[in-house]
Amino acid sequence: MSALLSLHGILVRRDLRAVLEVESLSIEQGETLAIVGPNGAGKSTLLLVMARLLKPDHGKLIFGQLPAEQLSAKDYRRRLALVMQEPLLLNRSVSENVALGLRFRGVKAAERTPRVDLWLERLGIGHLAMRRAGSISGGEARRASLARALVLEPELLLLDEPFSGLDPLNQETVL
Repeated sequence: MSALLSLHGILVRRDLRAVLEVESLSIEQGETLAIVGPNGAGKSTLLLVMARLLKPDHGKLIFGQLPAEQLSAKDYRRRLALVMQEPLLLNRSVSENVALGLRFRGVKAAERTPRVDLWLERLGIGHLAMRRAGSISGGEARRASLARALVLEPELLLLDEPFSGLDPLNQETVL
């Protein structure tokens, strides 16, 4: 079985200083991988490289059997979802925020609505569906961002500090 995503010889520099060096990393289909380290160790940088939002100075990514650059950025990104540490929500309802990626992908409302409702309920924020995103707490915003990623059913889910801003009870909900 081949890896879903492989990184080889990745190097990212900022101001001529190496901020990320990855000799080799492979993520298998269905695998859960946690990257831990102190602040400034390059964890977020690694996720940005994996999502092709940051081009490394050196190295290559392989998605499935193909070098990542053989896939358009759009096709590549449609196969994954990235949730950064700080929730990025638009000034719309929670439900509209969660549905956004599905709308961009042309998913019809008849399919979109039940998928959105399912993930809002699973993450314990179904009661917030019609609230404006700007009026919810940080932990609720975090769960809305997770729902927006999960509703896409990505092949690869990248999470930057997935439990940041969540109390222990809500961490259990997310797990």
